[in-house]
Amino acid sequence: MNTSVKTIKVYDEIVDFIAAGTTPESVINFHLSETAQNRRDFWGDHFQLNEAIIQPLTDIGEVKSRILDFNKNERIIERQLLIEVDKYPPRAAKEKMSK
Repeated sequence: MNTSVKTIKVYDEIVDFIAAGTTPESVINFHLSETAQNRRDFWGDHFQLNEAIIQPLTDIGEVKSRILDFNKNERIIERQLLIEVDKYPPRAAKEKMSK
């Protein structure tokens, strides 16, 4: 299966909007594209932390995991070392995951 995913950065979309010229009405009516809005997803819906492995739970999670290479060997090793010294996941992340 050949899947092509176009990724964009939210700020690129905002910069393009501003560069095109704005009016008060256009600012009020501005909406990010669906692709950009997906970057604001609650990651707990799409991933589960299994020790040092970030496990995708959905198709969106699977694609993001591949693009961002979450489970590259070096990243897993780094997370394992951080777990050993109780620094992973960070406290703020633990709080968000429990919501």
